[in-house]
Amino acid sequence: MGVNNQSFIELNGRERAQAILDQGTFRELLGPFDGIESPHLPKQDIVPQSDDGVIIASGLIAGEPAIVISIEGGFQGGGIGEVSGAKIAGALELALNNHKKGVPVRPVFLFDTGGVRLQEANYGLLSISEIGSSVVALREHTPVVGVISGNVGCFGGMSITASLFSYLIMTKEARFGLNGPEVIEQEAGVEEFDARDRSLIWKTIGGIQRYETGFADVLAQDDVTAIQRAIQETFEKKEKVASKTEQVDFYRHLLSKVDPSEKMTHDQFQKLYKATKNEHISSTVSYSLNEVPGSMPNSRGRVWINALINDEEADFEIPSVLYKDALLGREKVRYISVVPNPYSRFLRARKGEVGLDEGWTIAKHVREVIKEDRNQSPRPIIAIVDVPSQAYGYHEELLGIHYACGAAADAYAAARLAGHPVITLIVGKAISGAFLAHGYQSNRILALKDEGVNVHAMSKQSAARITKRSIEELEEASKKVPSMAYDIESFASLGALYELISGIQPEQPTERDVQTIQDILTGAVEDVRREGVYDLSSRLQSEKARKEGRKASLLVRGELEKQWNI
Repeated sequence: MGVNNQSFIELNGRERAQAILDQGTFRELLGPFDGIESPHLPKQDIVPQSDDGVIIASGLIAGEPAIVISIEGGFQGGGIGEVSGAKIAGALELALNNHKKGVPVRPVFLFDTGGVRLQEANYGLLSISEIGSSVVALREHTPVVGVISGNVGCFGGMSITASLFSYLIMTKEARFGLNGPEVIEQEAGVEEFDARDRSLIWKTIGGIQRYETGFADVLAQDDVTAIQRAIQETFEKKEKVASKTEQVDFYRHLLSKVDPSEKMTHDQFQKLYKATKNEHISSTVSYSLNEVPGSMPNSRGRVWINALINDEEADFEIPSVLYKDALLGREKVRYISVVPNPYSRFLRARKGEVGLDEGWTIAKHVREVIKEDRNQSPRPIIAIVDVPSQAYGYHEELLGIHYACGAAADAYAAARLAGHPVITLIVGKAISGAFLAHGYQSNRILALKDEGVNVHAMSKQSAARITKRSIEELEEASKKVPSMAYDIESFASLGALYELISGIQPEQPTERDVQTIQDILTGAVEDVRREGVYDLSSRLQSEKARKEGRKASLLVRGELEKQWNI
């Protein structure tokens, strides 16, 4: 940096927001003196922060009304909990309302986050799904601009959120990926990713690499003026471009040219990306399989899609993503399920995880429904969920698994906003980025009441390592804070479930079980159509949500709206 330049990275979250807005126009909404803190951290002997690590500021950018959302990476690693998540989602929802009223506002998001705050786990996941939904809706009215600088960068579920943005600006010092190096090492071993190799980290997920492979739109100098200029220039662009997570054919074509049996270097990926950009892209992609799948392993996801389509043969383009159009009552619906595939091209996505191929393929199967139903009644889409996690691996990070997961989430959100009732049926595990990709963007979430049905942000082993606790300490904390627990009844207490279904055999359903689930699915579809609301607000309106489960989320949104006069 030159002598007169000011580092953007060295500023704290509030100073960054002030630096982005025109001088003298900064006004903080729901700031520290409003005193709304996390109610969940003191129960774990953690000191809360009076802004919960998120700064919401209104003002002007180049003379135009703007809202800046800035995450303070210095508090809990920029992790998203209930209050901080509600501040972000609430601000984006209010910005969307502005645009619907014909009052434009420029949304800018300053990332510095490790993703979900594990001490509030499922509150973080809920919030991130609601944030993503608002981004997809807001993108239709205005560019949604994100800045990833440092010190933390952008990881976890918030990297999936960032992938949905219209434009991303990065510095070369920043890092951007779904799974942090330490978590990959924990889940897949040091041979897969050495978290101590700083050079490897930046060559894989650093700002220069992300810019050179199209996952960031602008590479800016770590300088306040340079960041200001980059933001202003993105809003001045006249042509509306499709977000990367909408460019499903391109990324599926790009992935089809990767041979995962050989470790791809960062510069090899740069060359492949640049060569593919100049090719004619077909919507038809064929993957060569190492072996032709014969007898595939059973899973709850496979059992339930087969049962719900009356044991017909499910369709697939890749064996890990099954789909089928079938009758539910009197109407046709599309079922989608992710299942284990021991022959998967990518080693880290063989046990039912949502990996690179899975995310983009889900997006394809959802978007083709939107396209086919454009001039007719939008058919329901039912996501059958049994996903142990996203895939953890070197290739996954290099090739952008956060964008693959984002593409699936984007497609489900787009379908919902286009009037398709999107229903989730959790029959097994619903963990982390995999659930954000496949299931969390639905109008209604149903779940079987069974000990094998879990919802959470991370495996227990990794959660313990990240929070520097033992598994026993985590389990003890979950008794005080239900959002930290893995069991479905604790998740149900947060108020986001439409129905928790008892008395069903999850692994070998009887004909009566199947009929019961079909009846409940039909009721959920009818409920969506009767309500006629296609955002995610119904999750906040259930009796459990209003009384206790989302009390802080509702308080934050209400107070934010009182202060909103943009």
